[in-house]
Amino acid sequence: MSEALRIVVVDDDHLMRAGLCAVLSTDDSIQIVGEAADGSAAVEVAGRLRPDVVLMDIRMPVLDGIEATRRIVASAPRVRILILTTFEDDDYVLGALRGGAAGFVLKRIQPEQLIAAIHTVAAGDQLLAPEVTRAVVEQVTRFARPDPGAARRLARLTPRERDVLTLIARGRSNGEISEELVVEESTVKTHVKRILAKLELRDRIHAVILGYETGLVRPGRIGSCD
Repeated sequence: MSEALRIVVVDDDHLMRAGLCAVLSTDDSIQIVGEAADGSAAVEVAGRLRPDVVLMDIRMPVLDGIEATRRIVASAPRVRILILTTFEDDDYVLGALRGGAAGFVLKRIQPEQLIAAIHTVAAGDQLLAPEVTRAVVEQVTRFARPDPGAARRLARLTPRERDVLTLIARGRSNGEISEELVVEESTVKTHVKRILAKLELRDRIHAVILGYETGLVRPGRIGSCD
């Protein structure tokens, strides 16, 4: 049996934190190794314990989850940050993603989905739900300036890679991309790796951001093939 994933739970709401720990402790594949009630404590605990995943709230006293995420990723890049948020009331999605968060889950998520999400980010993948993609798009299109180097960056991609990047930016999963392009999912994964390498992007989330910042995909097309 493989070793259990080491998890730190960060939330300033003591009842929420206790509930999360109770839920996660029911799964043998997860071990709660630490807790924190604010971002500053989260940075200290993560630096000391070096967990596999930090389940991070955003709105907290002393230091918010965005800055805590930046500091943890800068000092311990192997630690994966999974943001826990109410989302609808949260204006900080893009900042957290740019800070190095591996993904987002909503506080209303089902226990089994939360456990699956933790395993997803621990495995090195990103978790970007369509709702989160919409928030990224809204913030990018509201604040971003056109990238004058966009054409040069995108010119590094083959036509097929541009197709894949477009679908990534529209919030498609690898499985959905494989169905739409009629290729094996393993082929899609290979394309994604090459896209990230060629564009010098850290992860899939930043590919979404780039897709909108460069104008490759326009607002209002999430979930649409038009």
